[in-house]
Amino acid sequence: MLRSCALEWTGNWDDYICLVEFAYNNSWHASIKCAPFEMLYGRKCRTPICWDQVGERVIEGPEMIEVTNAKVAVSREKLKEARTHQKSYADKHRRALEFQPGDHVF
Repeated sequence: MLRSCALEWTGNWDDYICLVEFAYNNSWHASIKCAPFEMLYGRKCRTPICWDQVGERVIEGPEMIEVTNAKVAVSREKLKEARTHQKSYADKHRRALEFQPGDHVF
């Protein structure tokens, strides 16, 4: 994502790094089955267009620690599932390579 933006905005790409970060944090990730922002905060990110919406609840103190620990546990489980899926896919297409003395390998 960063590379494609740097190629698009040659010369001043670093002025837009915050927009790339915003897009990355609000993009769906297959490994955790949601956006990183949504996993961390438990809700979808409100873009500037939605800033007039109210009604959010502020979590403070021990409740915040419990909620965060629960989200970390869910993230770990989803990452473990994704890793297992990726490994099974890689193993399906893997083949054993055998080399003999004198073979050229690169």
